[in-house]
Amino acid sequence: MERLSGLLHLFVTVFLYNFSAFMVVPAISDVTMAALCPGKDECSSAIYLTGFQQAITGIGTLMATPLIGNLSDEYGRKTLLTLPMTLAIVPLVILAYNRTTKYFYVYTVVRTLTDMVCEGTVHCLALAYVADEVPHSRRASAFGLLAGVASAGFVCGTLTARFLSIASAFQAAATIAVLSVIYMKTFLKESIKSCSDSSHPIRKIQKVSASDGQTVGRKENFARIPSVEDMTCLLKSSLTFSQSAVVAFFNNVGESGLRASLLYYLKAQFHFSKNQFADLLLIAGIAGTISQLLLMPLLAPVFGEVTLLTVGLCASWLHIFLYGIAWSFWVPYVASMFSILVVFSPPCIRSIVSKQVGPDEQGKAQGCISGIGSIATIMSPLVFTPLTALFLSEKAPFHFPGLSIMCTGIASMIAFIQSLMIRAAPPISSCKVAGSGYIQA
Repeated sequence: MERLSGLLHLFVTVFLYNFSAFMVVPAISDVTMAALCPGKDECSSAIYLTGFQQAITGIGTLMATPLIGNLSDEYGRKTLLTLPMTLAIVPLVILAYNRTTKYFYVYTVVRTLTDMVCEGTVHCLALAYVADEVPHSRRASAFGLLAGVASAGFVCGTLTARFLSIASAFQAAATIAVLSVIYMKTFLKESIKSCSDSSHPIRKIQKVSASDGQTVGRKENFARIPSVEDMTCLLKSSLTFSQSAVVAFFNNVGESGLRASLLYYLKAQFHFSKNQFADLLLIAGIAGTISQLLLMPLLAPVFGEVTLLTVGLCASWLHIFLYGIAWSFWVPYVASMFSILVVFSPPCIRSIVSKQVGPDEQGKAQGCISGIGSIATIMSPLVFTPLTALFLSEKAPFHFPGLSIMCTGIASMIAFIQSLMIRAAPPISSCKVAGSGYIQA
């Protein structure tokens, strides 16, 4: 009963966090365009800025997410959740106050810095929390439920944005972000019991004893930074883990490229505004929420996460290709309905990975996969942002506005092909990252 209560409070925390974060997504492209290219539907500066911001964020998360995941194994999930959830409030407050060009640039700098810590970290820690509380046999369904709750927050945030002005959307998002932190600190219980009473979350005091057993001193062990060797150990711990990492990388390349390009492509091609973006995101969000909350818990025990992963990745590259060849304004709406299958992929990857490590390494494993995803987040904008800007401009060598979208679909196709090689997960690996060397901070 205590575990169920902990999961419910985690689900509420994740819902509120995503509700706040996604409430401003439909509006941010309009804010960016108004600040950089007022009155225009095509703006290369906005595309390059978004891609640059995404790449810098990826560099930060590449370093921060594995570290935070590692620290959470020792000092607790709740303790580490406080940092990213609190930082996420700051950029929302800036645009809630003012959205002029000067404040937009301040927001861009602050958001880039905070996203280096926040991007993916809350999701990584939430996955580790679920893995602490749920046995292997139910983990795929539980990860699906967590993803469904996040999608529900996405749907509610997007739906709310549909009926709010841009100013009100940022104000409401900032308020809900504050409430999510308060709720988490008040109600969420620590899943790692040994960490729940720690008064020093960033250090541990260890007694140093002589050979006769008498205490002769005390030693402070500070937070440990995971090295490249630790990440390599995890990747070598099993073939299934390394294959899942490859799938996660190429899947993130596709998703990051699509995220960096799609809204600007739709705005230039079909003159989409905030409300059309919100409608498109709502369709995808509702389809994904229904799938993760209803379909995945039913299908995962029957077919297994490997099969569902393959189905999700197949749907992913198909729907990206459909975006790329959209010939009318209604085609993107049809493509967004593929989300009912696309959403299988992330929780299935995380479930497969979680079964390859022991209970004391869940944060490290999830942080490793998030870090690999961050590498993709760095690379993807560097490739697809210039391509998007070129083929949406008048200087395009030939007319194909959706070429960059099609190329992101190729990355998803590679992930799909790699997923076909994954077999049922073997027993938990005996390779313990905790036994390898660390760099002392």
